[in-house]
Amino acid sequence: MLDTRTLPALQSAIAEAGLDGWLLFDFQGLNPVAVGLLQLHGMTTRRYFVFIPRTGAPVAITHAIEQGPWSEWPADWTKDRYSGWKPLEQLLEKHLSGKKIAMEYSPGDAIPYLDRIPAGVVEMVRSAGATVVSSADLVSRFYAVWTEAQLESHIRASKIVSRIAQEAMRMAGTRADSDPATEFEIQQWIMQQFANSNLNTIHEMIVAVGPNAANPHYEPTALNSATIRRGDILLIDLFARETDGVFADQTWMASLGTPSDRDRKVWEAVSGARKAAEDYLRAAIREKRPVKGGEVDDVSRGYIEQRGFGKYFIHRTGHSIDSRDLHGSGPHIDNFETREERLLLPGVGFSIEPGVYIEGEVGMRSEVNAYVGIDDVIITPEDFQRDLLII
Repeated sequence: MLDTRTLPALQSAIAEAGLDGWLLFDFQGLNPVAVGLLQLHGMTTRRYFVFIPRTGAPVAITHAIEQGPWSEWPADWTKDRYSGWKPLEQLLEKHLSGKKIAMEYSPGDAIPYLDRIPAGVVEMVRSAGATVVSSADLVSRFYAVWTEAQLESHIRASKIVSRIAQEAMRMAGTRADSDPATEFEIQQWIMQQFANSNLNTIHEMIVAVGPNAANPHYEPTALNSATIRRGDILLIDLFARETDGVFADQTWMASLGTPSDRDRKVWEAVSGARKAAEDYLRAAIREKRPVKGGEVDDVSRGYIEQRGFGKYFIHRTGHSIDSRDLHGSGPHIDNFETREERLLLPGVGFSIEPGVYIEGEVGMRSEVNAYVGIDDVIITPEDFQRDLLII
């Protein structure tokens, strides 16, 4: 949150980056970074800007009819009002002309999870005389990072999610012969376990067998759900958090019976790629060597390619899990879907989840979460899946 306590560190980072300031913009919730940092309460249906200069007091540019949300804006910080578009553009020119500023903008849409400012707004700010650059590293440092309490919440959630995943796998295996469960039944059982454990989530879980698992975003429904039988490969992707906590996001794999040689090789490829990514990341952090999300993706992807499954790995290795969102605005483990060049700074978290998807046949994914500390990396859950579960 932007307040008098966080302002000095933020302005120091702005100065270190050689910027004149950071310009936050939002219109009806388009920019989660501005929404999350400002935490305004009340109706905000009009455009607003907040300029955080490298020195001096921040400036809020607010619409005249929406002053309620700004009631807690510090009295010694500037708050300008506008009604029409001409005064708005004049205020932008007054505060930004000749300055180099950061915004949630990604040149060429290299990182779409960061590219939150409409092109027209960027043009308007440039017309006011400002030079616009990306706020990528500022977002990582001041928006995406977890607090110590959030890390503890994530770890608690990860233990519960792991337990529920393994119990769901055992249930599917126990019922496979005499009373086979459907994907939808297992999904709904998981949802109920989350409720019983005081965890919340954002949408239904992925429970998929065989060819359905070859669709990375498959979701069973009451009307479209396969039966889980002996001989199937079962994928369960589940994610939940405590209230106001950080998501734990995991994918578990099981074979209901002895897996085929092909399925075992697929598992060895995805689990080995996950471990290769973890090992590379851990070595970099322990050695105090700067490491980018794209580098970790290259390592993971290279492992799978060397085993002949490269064309079946059709998504990034991992996504940001920031302090607010499951698919967050922090650095991703990606040099495939997007060009992620941000450093993995202490305090950021993300998933590591390589997968192989052979359409019409089988899909496998192995997913853990990682948190970057000062000297090491924390992998969750503590009892993460090392071997294919054979049930």
